[in-house]
Amino acid sequence: MQTKILGLIAGNGKFPIIFAQKARSQNYKVIAAGIKGDTSFLLKYFVSEHSLFKAGELKKLFSFLKEKGVTHAVMAGQVSQRNLFKKDVVFDEEFQAIFDSLKDRKADTIFSAIANKLKENGIELVDSTFLLKDCLAAKGILSDRKPTDEELLDIEFGKEIAKKMGAVDVGQTVVIKRKAIVAIEAMEGTDKAIYRGGKIAKNGAVVVKMSKPNQDLRFDVPVIGPRTISVMKKCSASCLAIEAGKTLIIDKETCLKIANLAGICIISI
Repeated sequence: MQTKILGLIAGNGKFPIIFAQKARSQNYKVIAAGIKGDTSFLLKYFVSEHSLFKAGELKKLFSFLKEKGVTHAVMAGQVSQRNLFKKDVVFDEEFQAIFDSLKDRKADTIFSAIANKLKENGIELVDSTFLLKDCLAAKGILSDRKPTDEELLDIEFGKEIAKKMGAVDVGQTVVIKRKAIVAIEAMEGTDKAIYRGGKIAKNGAVVVKMSKPNQDLRFDVPVIGPRTISVMKKCSASCLAIEAGKTLIIDKETCLKIANLAGICIISI
């Protein structure tokens, strides 16, 4: 990629901020387009230019990026599909045309259509991990505690279920206990799925988060961070299994500190 101007379509969480910091350290001028109600207000302190848009204002978002000379962009952080069902959401003609043409409302379908529309506007959506390879989980046991034999059995079972759910774009995370499927992530997101499953399991739940079989690295990349581990601690979940080389760990040091103090096992498989 030749250009040193990089667009950032930012969702929620720390992922957009971590990406912006990395990009600026490599002398990219980062032009951020955030989503009102999703994107952290702190992002503006880490980018060259920053503007917020409502969930349905796709035409304004495209125009902003084009006016700033953006030809390549990254999508980082979750943009909640729940925005589509808010009573006050208004779609502009650009978004409405895309929405009406969709075969379904799954995340990959929506974001693929947006990526195609970006390309029509002269903006190429690129791999959101291309500057963050060092943040991808390395294979092995990351925490102080190793998984128990029972947890290993649940991980193997959960991995198979998570891959099947990912294949049909339901979600990336499942919560397992003694080879029972306690919760499957849907539109509510990873943290709420973990909390829901952990409360049902009471204690000792195993959380498995996998990439989709045909994961598009331009969007919806598996991400964990301190909030993920804190939610597990809150609902007494005992073990987290993630996919090596395909899962971003945000603030790894803090994640492991929380996990180790709580006796939570984190393993990358």
